[in-house]
Amino acid sequence: MPQLAWQKSSFSSGGEGNCVELAASPSPLIHLRESDHPHDTAAATPHALAHLLHAVKRGGLPV
Repeated sequence: MPQLAWQKSSFSSGGEGNCVELAASPSPLIHLRESDHPHDTAAATPHALAHLLHAVKRGGLPV
């Protein structure tokens, strides 16, 4: 996998740690990671990520 350019979410806290970071790749995936654990990543299509964010915002994540 090529080197990813990670960008901290604008909703992350200003201090060190507790930051969600995102990176786009040549594939149609958006990569996510927690700054405290940079080697643990997840990836999703933009469509799936949009659905996840919508569910989080409305407080209705399925269990």
